[in-house]
Amino acid sequence: MAQGKLCNRKPVNTREELKALLDDKNGAQYYQEMNQLDVDREALYNTLQKTCKSRLRTWLEICARCGLCADSCFFYLANQRDPKQVPSYKIQSTLGEIVRRKGNVDNAFMQTVMDTAWGKCTCCNRCAMYCPFGIDMGVMFGYLRGLCFSQGFVPWELKIGSGMHRIYNAQMDVTSEDWVETCEWMCEENSEKWPGLEIPIDKENADFIYTVNAREPKHYPEDLAEAAILFHIAGENWTVPSEGWEETSLAMFAGDWEGCRQQVMSVYSAMERLKPKRMVVTECGHAYRATVIEGPYWAGLTSGKTPVETQHYVEWVAEALKTGKLKIDPAKKIKEPVTYQDSCNYIRNAGLKDAARYIMSQIADDFREMSPCKEHNFCCGGGGGMNGLGRYRKERNIGLKVKRDQILATGAKLVVAPCHNCWDAIRDMEEIYEIGIRWSFLKPLLLKMVIVPEHLKPAEEEE
Repeated sequence: MAQGKLCNRKPVNTREELKALLDDKNGAQYYQEMNQLDVDREALYNTLQKTCKSRLRTWLEICARCGLCADSCFFYLANQRDPKQVPSYKIQSTLGEIVRRKGNVDNAFMQTVMDTAWGKCTCCNRCAMYCPFGIDMGVMFGYLRGLCFSQGFVPWELKIGSGMHRIYNAQMDVTSEDWVETCEWMCEENSEKWPGLEIPIDKENADFIYTVNAREPKHYPEDLAEAAILFHIAGENWTVPSEGWEETSLAMFAGDWEGCRQQVMSVYSAMERLKPKRMVVTECGHAYRATVIEGPYWAGLTSGKTPVETQHYVEWVAEALKTGKLKIDPAKKIKEPVTYQDSCNYIRNAGLKDAARYIMSQIADDFREMSPCKEHNFCCGGGGGMNGLGRYRKERNIGLKVKRDQILATGAKLVVAPCHNCWDAIRDMEEIYEIGIRWSFLKPLLLKMVIVPEHLKPAEEEE
């Protein structure tokens, strides 16, 4: 069966394989090879027999094609209500067909499936809220992505992302040494303004272990410094692990379930090694979903829970404000109209809407909800890996229109977006549509308005 050098059914497990993919500009060779990639029909059928069990098969059978899921999908709305963008149609014409044909499909069909699974769905799970039978196309598309990955039909960027996790236990080529050096560097950079600032590494029995998105040490190290400063102000007993510090999972976006297991086990091993009372996850939605919601099952934990209790960053902030660990100067609260982007992965899929609203009640004088909002909010348009996929950039940009219109309707010029993918999508939306807004994580906003205890301020220099 024809397999290419770059596009094949073999996961990336070596730095040499990863480098070859990275050297392929925009995946040109990769996608050429994909056109010649054979479908291993026998393997596909066997995978269906082993993994497509009662829940998925029941969902496929009971779907009434009623269309009540249509308006739930931002892609459907953004594409002038194209019937081919109805969630039920998208899943029935892909996974449904694979099951009905018992895996007897060809290359052209699998490329169509790939383009649908990654180019027309972010796995935001909003459709499940409006299906009268509770069918969750987001879950089904996640399963479908796994089938595609097993056959080699996966976007170039996510083949790379999956390999990064398998090799570095991070979505980017950030080693443990790089991570530790970045932590030390951020302490040094901020030591003059924040005397005694620390990023404790591998401290055992801390109140919590803090884990991040690899993009922070790679591209936004100031985010790590801001987190450390806020923990410092709050007087927290915390630590970061030298290994197992990365929470995200591009392997999840890719449908690489073994890569997901390896990634989450690195985090769980850090928990077990350092024995913190709990873990706090940075401002990232899919990182929380991968490690806290899906992760226990990939790791085979029958409890369905992480080894220690876990909080998203918005939960920590809400708790710190309620307990007085962080106090807000009323004069420095946000005075202009501001809205909040509800992340699919920790608001809809983890129920953290109340923590987010409490924070906004404390930091903003003119908070304006999007409509709809909370668990009913629309995906930002960049979830599920869409932000980073060049092949589907046009589709992603069209999808951004729904979020654009939601924000415009609030009249707000500032969007609080405590999630990396949401932050990126809103940034790109502004670049494309130029609606005159700004966007921000929580950390820089909080640092502008928290009251700093006198004993944490630097000593005034003598004249």
